[in-house]
Amino acid sequence: MIRWFAALALAVLGASAKLTYDVHAESESDEAARADVIVVFGAAEYRGRPSPVLKARLDHAMDLYRRGVAPLILTTGGSGGDPVFTEGEVGRAYLVKQNIPSEAIVVEPEASSTVESAAAIREILLRMNLRTCVVVSDGYHLYRVKRILRAHGLTVYGSPRPGEHRSTPRYWWLCARQASAFAAWSVGLVI
Repeated sequence: MIRWFAALALAVLGASAKLTYDVHAESESDEAARADVIVVFGAAEYRGRPSPVLKARLDHAMDLYRRGVAPLILTTGGSGGDPVFTEGEVGRAYLVKQNIPSEAIVVEPEASSTVESAAAIREILLRMNLRTCVVVSDGYHLYRVKRILRAHGLTVYGSPRPGEHRSTPRYWWLCARQASAFAAWSVGLVI
């Protein structure tokens, strides 16, 4: 019995390590390709201003937009506890200030998690008859986001925001955390 548990523990540990490595490997790949829309996953905002992480994501999306990757940008994210602003609306306001036409920006202002954002993105894209997207987020987030959106029937390319330090112990920890969240989602748990 002890050998069986030891073998199971080693198998789980090995699978977790492999998935963490896969998350990390994918975090370094920029797949930006022609698509219907660029989707920017939300991050913290501070009283109507994007956090450094959200700003980096928005700047990257803006660069992709200006390079002609897609004619639309979709900003996502709910209030995160802020009674006045949402991440999605802050993203839109920032992009408009950077001279992105307001008619080229779609906002999803309600989701409070990756899974909720993915469901809302799917609904928005289906209603607009759009099927392909380039997802902009932190690199460690892309593995999970892409697979969730693909499960919703979308064609998805990942494009990590620049400026991340992908070889630090903290980054590997974030990859492991995303691997765990993906594994949980894969078996029907939402975390």
